[in-house]
Amino acid sequence: MDEKAEKLFSEKNLVFVATVMKDGSPQVSPVWANYEDGYVLVNTAEGRIKHKNVLRDPRVAVSVVSKDNPLDMTTIRGVVEELIPDYDYKHADKLTQQYMGREHYPFKRDDEKRIILKIKPNKVFVLPELKMSE
Repeated sequence: MDEKAEKLFSEKNLVFVATVMKDGSPQVSPVWANYEDGYVLVNTAEGRIKHKNVLRDPRVAVSVVSKDNPLDMTTIRGVVEELIPDYDYKHADKLTQQYMGREHYPFKRDDEKRIILKIKPNKVFVLPELKMSE
């Protein structure tokens, strides 16, 4: 993936993931995510709507926009290739450090099991640097 896109995933930028509902309509969720070894990794909980949707249809779209410059953005179309258990919260903790500067994920619930959506990008669009006219 483009360096600019990778940088967006390494910062405190919210990531938006679109999945496909049973009726074919889109469903979008703001999430924490990172990019690692060729995959976008999205942390969520078992049973959430995005989890249910990707079990049925693994196609997703992902968008990340710089919190500092909305013209600095990337969109991705891809597929969820794997659902990885994050029951030990290691990935959630890593994202908490990235997004909150805290060591541990602060929203743990006893009735919740965290998972990682491992997304393989198929198409990546990086908005070219735009120059504003005077």
